[in-house]
Amino acid sequence: MSLYSRITQVAVHLPDGRQSAQAIEDRLREHSPGLRVPVGLLSRLYGLQERVVADGELPSDLATQAVGRVLAQADLEPGEVDLLLFAAVSADVQEPANAHIVAAQMGLSCPVFDVSNACNSVLNALEVADAFIRAGRYRRVLIACGETLSRLSRWTLTPSTLRTGLASLTGGDMGAALLVEASPQPGITAHTFMANSAGWPAATLFNPHHAPGGPPGLHIDSEKLLASFLGIDTRAAQWLKEQHTDPNELGLVCLHQPSVPFVRTFCERMGIQPDRVVPTFHRTGNMGAATLPLQLAHAADQGRLRPGTQVVLFGMASGASGGVMLISW
Repeated sequence: MSLYSRITQVAVHLPDGRQSAQAIEDRLREHSPGLRVPVGLLSRLYGLQERVVADGELPSDLATQAVGRVLAQADLEPGEVDLLLFAAVSADVQEPANAHIVAAQMGLSCPVFDVSNACNSVLNALEVADAFIRAGRYRRVLIACGETLSRLSRWTLTPSTLRTGLASLTGGDMGAALLVEASPQPGITAHTFMANSAGWPAATLFNPHHAPGGPPGLHIDSEKLLASFLGIDTRAAQWLKEQHTDPNELGLVCLHQPSVPFVRTFCERMGIQPDRVVPTFHRTGNMGAATLPLQLAHAADQGRLRPGTQVVLFGMASGASGGVMLISW
């Protein structure tokens, strides 16, 4: 019998803290007195109304909360998990793997490791889980994500650094978890990944320990970042045609959401009807690698994600990287 992989559970943990776009702009004015910050700037440029902010919780803490919910939903004990993958932009530590911290907090004793590819980390972790399960290596893989992107905010900006620093103020915090299990029926049905690595300088967060000469903090050149995805979107569209798949005929479209205009532009270029997408950015901020599971969880709560629903996941990450995954829920 052929062995397939299927996403059987998804859960998220959203901290209680909220920071409005106005409050972000007020704090920016306070810390950057020489900078003129127009009222409503973040709303006009990014479509941001508010973002989710954790109060002192680490990425592993947020991920652990989501993992606990997934295990409860699946009625599983920690010993029944075969592999744990931690996949996120954020991290408690560089050494050891952050997955160890989540595993220790949850009492897991299975093998663990991290999957890191910026905002595509969770999508790549799904790719890894699918390959392991299809190969018969593991039957139950747990993917954990914890993002604390609000802590990358650059509050001291000048007119010359505003262009690459403003997007850092849109990051949000949350935890997410996905359970992928072996199945006799296809769940993760197809996927493809691509990259334009020449675009890596468009968005950077240098490691101060190993690259001390790099600019401190998160730097995002939005125009160059958007340009780095050109070509990736057309390759994704061509792949979907080869799969005889029209996203508008599927039950749900999930895509990375770094801003409202980005989502709008992507849908226009791909010919996707906006109502196929679950909007999240405007009320949460950029959730990094947790964006896709957040949309799946919201869709499930809204009754849009049911057994048999056909879904396409579009992943986009600085680098630039792209990925498309088709799943049957």
